[in-house]
Amino acid sequence: MCRVLNFLLALLSRFLFTIHGVVTVWRVVTVKGEPLYWLLLTGVALLGLEMAVTIKCTRNAEWKWFSPMVFLYLSTVIPSIWFLELSLLQAKLHVNVSSGPQLSLLAHIPITADLVQLDPENWAAGLEQTMLIVLVLGRWLSPKGDMSRDQLSQLLMVYIGLGADILDIFDTFKEPEVKTNRVIIIVGLALFSWALMQFPLVLTQTSPPKGQSQPGSPREESPSGGNVGGVVGSPGALSSFCSCCSSEVWSLLLTVGLQDGPFLFYRLYLMIREQVLNQLMIFFTCKNILIVLLEVYRIFVVQCEQPGRGIEGLERCAAMVPRCLTDEEDEERRRRKDDVNNLPKRISAFPLSKYH
Repeated sequence: MCRVLNFLLALLSRFLFTIHGVVTVWRVVTVKGEPLYWLLLTGVALLGLEMAVTIKCTRNAEWKWFSPMVFLYLSTVIPSIWFLELSLLQAKLHVNVSSGPQLSLLAHIPITADLVQLDPENWAAGLEQTMLIVLVLGRWLSPKGDMSRDQLSQLLMVYIGLGADILDIFDTFKEPEVKTNRVIIIVGLALFSWALMQFPLVLTQTSPPKGQSQPGSPREESPSGGNVGGVVGSPGALSSFCSCCSSEVWSLLLTVGLQDGPFLFYRLYLMIREQVLNQLMIFFTCKNILIVLLEVYRIFVVQCEQPGRGIEGLERCAAMVPRCLTDEEDEERRRRKDDVNNLPKRISAFPLSKYH
């Protein structure tokens, strides 16, 4: 029963991705007037094969850290949005684009006249906005794999927050200082594509609460024989686990590197160099600054409190934080240091012979 449900959910999510991908590519073919652009459907055409491999090779009909389904969908949608935005740029630059072939293509596709006569800019904006809605709905409908319901709900909320920031890139294309600047628009589209690479990755899922292990994960054992974080394993597993970053740290690093960091530099360039100053630009720039600072702080905290580091890790992190000491605290610290250094001498000078 569970496998049947997973199959139906996998089929429904891929059907949703396929419908939106077909509509997006159809719009590109309509604008360009070239049937060759139907080849963009290759990504969503492979979703059937991907679903068969995923269901056959995985236990819960979903891969753990990477989603090929989302990647194939984005491989169709991202190039299509590039073509639509560059076509809008050509129109703004008064480049004559022949509309003759469009009518012959539309004649073979049953679609209402009102939908066809929508403004090209509204078409592009609608497809871009529905793309992020489809990403969230598709990930929600697809089998959750090894994630708990709490982790999946948090992942979806993260997706919604990321999508709102990503969509603001397209609003900057409407600014008078930007709408005819080919270089800035291409850089913006590149950042848009780069930021969407977060969605196939599932590193943004949160770690389980302390004292619990993820489903299917092995348990690790501390050298003393006790459990560490509710996980048991070989004696060397703890040291190898502590020597690398946790999944939450990798998630934060990816968010900074794929979205918040590049978007911050892009918006600062527009504000300082191109003089693009409006309320939304200032708001999102301040938001990116705060998020980058909070993510760096969060990385610092998570690394300090990583399981297995114990007091040593906390002391190491505390030593990295600048702190002003009073004269009394400085003197007390020196005294304790001297006591520790003189401890071996005191032990060696202790008369043990009288106890034999």
